[in-house]
Amino acid sequence: MDKKTITWIAGIGCGGLILLFLVLVGTVVLFLVPQSSSVATTNENITPTAVQVQGIERTQVTIPTLTQYPRTPIVVTPEAAGSADFSSATLSALYQQLNPGVVNITVYVEQQGMTGRGAGSGFILDETGHIVTNNHVVQQADRVSVVFFDGTESEAEIVGTDPDSDLAVIRVVRLPDAAHVLTIGNSDDVQVGEVVAAIGNPFGLGSSLSVGVVSAVGRTIPSGPRPFSIPQAIQTDAAINPGNSGGPLLNMRGEVIGVNAQIASGGSPVNAGVGLAIPANVVRRVAPVLIEVGTYQWPWLGIEGGSVDLIVQEANDLTTQQGAYIHGVVPDSPADEAGLQGSSGSTLIESFEVPTGGDVVTAADGKPVADFSDLLLEISLRNPGDTIILTIMRDSAEVEVQVELAPRPE
Repeated sequence: MDKKTITWIAGIGCGGLILLFLVLVGTVVLFLVPQSSSVATTNENITPTAVQVQGIERTQVTIPTLTQYPRTPIVVTPEAAGSADFSSATLSALYQQLNPGVVNITVYVEQQGMTGRGAGSGFILDETGHIVTNNHVVQQADRVSVVFFDGTESEAEIVGTDPDSDLAVIRVVRLPDAAHVLTIGNSDDVQVGEVVAAIGNPFGLGSSLSVGVVSAVGRTIPSGPRPFSIPQAIQTDAAINPGNSGGPLLNMRGEVIGVNAQIASGGSPVNAGVGLAIPANVVRRVAPVLIEVGTYQWPWLGIEGGSVDLIVQEANDLTTQQGAYIHGVVPDSPADEAGLQGSSGSTLIESFEVPTGGDVVTAADGKPVADFSDLLLEISLRNPGDTIILTIMRDSAEVEVQVELAPRPE
């Protein structure tokens, strides 16, 4: 198991903070850079859910999705965009078109008499000065400033944050004349092998371009300090380092397909060829709500578990490896109230303790659930208060259970 362990660096991985400390360097690291955690697989995560906003009533689905476009067309042709053979002139043209939509972010932090400064990235969301970045870039900031591609620096206010998607929206009063909005693409269309580019502020080196390919799609990654997961993340080998956090991952049509957020490595806080980006469709869903009310509510099921691998199948005498295995159910959660059941025991297989007796979710509202990531996605696409019908296997029998999703608890 230890040989398979990788480290997710949520605070500095995809480009968190470069810390330029004014005093007490060693101590400041502890509160500016979240500590990393180790996971054995990306599938063994708790279902995504949402925070209840005190005193605020809203219907999230009524807020429109983002449809903004650049002021000027991208010069890369569709034929070139679909090809892996790019000339330096093509990439230069792409960079010249997109860099005015990317910003460098500097945050200033003061806690208990200690001060520090950190760096991140972001991109322009609309003409009114809203900018998307990572929550972990600004979450402890006392002051935020934005540097645009032309060197113009402006103070920014934090408009809204969502720790569970690791997204935040900040705003400047005025955009420079040549700065422009970036197009939000459809991350569901992203394919392995696509050429992609990251523009950001690695190690404080602003407006840096790196190029790679999409290494994988559909990854499930931790959101950070909260015990919830972000489904459908995009994996890339484009160089992403501390300071890239919050910057855009772009396809060759000039569309934002993800927000660079994490790296996976062997413990080193620098890129080892595995970068991870929050999918653009999460930005479409979350950012308008952050602008409207400042926070976002995710739906909550209240289970923890993983996918059905070979030893789980063997231990539970299952006929297939399809489905999401429920290891535990949170007391008084929607899953608990609906009667979903977690593991009731365990058995040893080749000296490994394997849970037994838990329900296996095989479909959600009639849509097949192949693994735990599928279940995470189906829950995340809904809203608190929605009802979902889960098809489960229990004691070799198929059962349908109706669950009313709740807001994610604090």
